[in-house]
Amino acid sequence: MKYVVNEGCIGCGLCEGTCPAVFSMTDSGVAAAIPDDVPDGELENAETAKNGCPVGAIEEA
Repeated sequence: MKYVVNEGCIGCGLCEGTCPAVFSMTDSGVAAAIPDDVPDGELENAETAKNGCPVGAIEEA
């Protein structure tokens, strides 16, 4: 499974704090997801980050 961060991201950093193996903050201050499948053992954390996003900017790809 893969995730993407859409243009609604407000750059709060919650996703990176919850699942840094998948999400990171870019130089422009918004989040980005790795382009690959979620690493083994990180799916639950990635889903928690998606569900916790305050603006719903994380989507399954």
